[in-house]
Amino acid sequence: MKDEIISHLDDPRELEKIYRTNKGSFKQAFSTLYPQLKGNSLADFWNERLHYEAEGINWGTNRELGFVIIASLVAGLIAKLPNLFQIDQEFFYSRNIGFIVFPVLSAYFAWKNKLSAGKVASIAGATLVGLIFINSLPDNKKSDTLILSCIHLGLFLWAILGFAFVGEAKNNDAKRLSYLKYNGDLVVMTTLILISGAIMTAVTLGLFNLIGFKIEKLYFDYVGIFGLSAAPIVGTYLTQTNPQLVGKVSPVIARIFSPLVLVMLVVYLVAIIYSGKDPYNDREFLMIFNALLIGVMAIIFFSVAEASETTKSRAEIWILFLLSALTILVNGIALSAILFRISEWGITPNRAAVLGGNGLILVNLLLVTAQLFKVLTKTATINGVRNAIASYLPVYCLWTIIVVFVFPILFRFN
Repeated sequence: MKDEIISHLDDPRELEKIYRTNKGSFKQAFSTLYPQLKGNSLADFWNERLHYEAEGINWGTNRELGFVIIASLVAGLIAKLPNLFQIDQEFFYSRNIGFIVFPVLSAYFAWKNKLSAGKVASIAGATLVGLIFINSLPDNKKSDTLILSCIHLGLFLWAILGFAFVGEAKNNDAKRLSYLKYNGDLVVMTTLILISGAIMTAVTLGLFNLIGFKIEKLYFDYVGIFGLSAAPIVGTYLTQTNPQLVGKVSPVIARIFSPLVLVMLVVYLVAIIYSGKDPYNDREFLMIFNALLIGVMAIIFFSVAEASETTKSRAEIWILFLLSALTILVNGIALSAILFRISEWGITPNRAAVLGGNGLILVNLLLVTAQLFKVLTKTATINGVRNAIASYLPVYCLWTIIVVFVFPILFRFN
């Protein structure tokens, strides 16, 4: 190994091949040789590469840490409002669950990005409008528009958070894709935090039970609810101060699941034919079908958001192209099913919302698939795919605003 290193010291490509063949032996041999090679620029580079120690966890500044602690406490207190003021829990959580975390995260990014007073006022104003509107809707549990508004309000708050993250109103596709990447990293980090919290909870309750103390109710009423509220906030803080923590995990997950989802989708579509089920006459099946569509689309979007010019191989582009094309087929089936139901039984708030959402998704998927085809034919780069996703996000935001604020009035709160 020593002789090979010396003989190829001036050949970076061959030296890299030797290193990849047996990294352990290469490092040991190079460390022995380095004292006599010191001063050679390539040898100095390899010495730094082989002995570089990654930085530890960065906990940010005291101000940042203090902000996160206060934000976590505020989120926990918002979650506890029904208990503190005797508010009906079903009424509060169904309408306001998004306000527990999203406004706090928006405040964090507005502070971190040093947004102007005007932009901060816009974020606060939009959040306040959503809060007042959703809580002023009639308390009719059978109202479809109420349910739709409550569901889409989370997407509306997510869009506001995106504005705070991007930090500007003008088009910035790179920052929008960074926002999608942040969401993927946040899901991974928050899941890890919740798993750790679940283990700590089990150990804590078990230890107290051993000595005869039943603290389950007290623990879940305070520690549990504050912990759940704080998890995405702490997860956000960690992903922003330590991007290396999950920066390599999210792309790996995307690469693993893209081909698996493609295979699953093919098998599922074949199974539908033999099952006798169809989305045209089965409402619940149509809902599950649409949920599948959104999930697959999210996999495609996050996979592309994680990509760069060099990280996607041709095989991976083929997988994403086939997945996009297959998702268009799924979307076409769902869209035809909802049109069939409207022609048979008329328009309802739910059918209108699904029709509009599916239509927007179909257009976006067609744009993405077209760009992926151009990448395969080498007439465009992966940046074209990324831009097709990023530039379309405001369209989803506009549709969300229509469903949240216009649908209840349009359908007379039914």
